[in-house]
This record gives sequence, C-alpha cells and structure tokens, in this order.
Amino acid sequence: MLVLSEQNLAFIAVPKTGTTAIEMALRPRSDIIFGKHRKHMTAQRFHRRIAPFLNKAFDLRPDRFVVIREPEEQIRSWYRYRTRSGPSGERSALGLSFDEYVLDVIKDPPPPHAGIGSQYRMLTDSKGQVLVHHLFAYESQTLLRSFLADRFGQDITIKPKNVSPEVNAPLSPDVREKLHAARADEFALYKKVLDAGGHLVTAI
Repeated sequence: MLVLSEQNLAFIAVPKTGTTAIEMALRPRSDIIFGKHRKHMTAQRFHRRIAPFLNKAFDLRPDRFVVIREPEEQIRSWYRYRTRSGPSGERSALGLSFDEYVLDVIKDPPPPHAGIGSQYRMLTDSKGQVLVHHLFAYESQTLLRSFLADRFGQDITIKPKNVSPEVNAPLSPDVREKLHAARADEFALYKKVLDAGGHLVTAI
C-alpha cells in the first residue's frame, strides 16, 4: 500500500493483480509505504484507520485506486504461485489439479494452501459498499497508465515483476459453476468494472 501526497493518490494492492510491478514503479515517488505484512492492506482497514489519520495529520484525502482481476484468473495466478517448484509445506498446492484447488478455495474455511482471501471482501465493507474511488480491470493496463500519467504529468513505466511460470490449469464447467455461485459478488463487481469500460469510478 502506497500513499502519494503530491498526486493525491493511495494505491491499495490486491494480491495477484500485478501489484509488485506497480509498487516498484511508484515506490520512489511515494511518501508513505506499507510493506511486508501490511502490503496488502484491505480497503476497509484503510478507510477506518489510515484515511482518518491522513486527514487529521496532513489534511490529505487521497483518491484510492486498485486493480481488480477476473476472479477465475486471479485464483489461477494463486494456483501457479503455490504449485511452483520449491520447498513443500502447508501452503503448497503441489499435486493438486486446478479443479481441486478451486474447490478448496471456496470451502468454508479453506485449507491453508487455498486461503487466498477475496478481492470483493478486500475492497468492500460489511454492507458491500466499495471503499475505493478508482477500480481498473487488470486487462486494461493502458487505462491505468493513462490515469497515472495524468496524475504525474508524465508517463509511468510499469515493468512486469514476480510473474509465476505458466502451467496448464483448465477448469471444468461444473467447478466453474460452483465458483461463480460461491463468489457471485466478486464476479458481479468485476463485471461492473468491465461494463464501465475497464475503469470504474465510485463515490465513497
């Protein structure tokens, strides 16, 4: 999570949406940087804790922006990350098919290797209100770059970082149906972003 006072922006990093690449590009220009365990701060925590502090301490009310990914693809990215070669452990998904992994993700509660959270829950409050001003579809990188260029007054170069290797990860129709049912709110939010042309602007 980054705060850029001159550009009046706060970047809330949703996992597996290219956040490391964006953070590397914006970090040198940031006034406040939350790293390590607070890198992926939820919008609700920012809204309740950080935003009031910024307002009171610095008279700063930054526009919050995020990147959101097609939900199945975001989970597939997690699957690639957790099936890559390396030390085994309870968070490893080695040996599981993508069908098995998705079914684990939507369990309540999910096992450790499938405890990846939810984009929808990360960006909304308990009533389902979206707590960020600008949502960009992961597939609409040109819109994000244009938005940042407008705020910075110059083009911002975003280079790919931490890209997991490709793996064959098909999803069967019946499991896809279960995923859509379990995460209907997340798919609906992503569709709103697409319906807005890839950049959804909200009022908080």
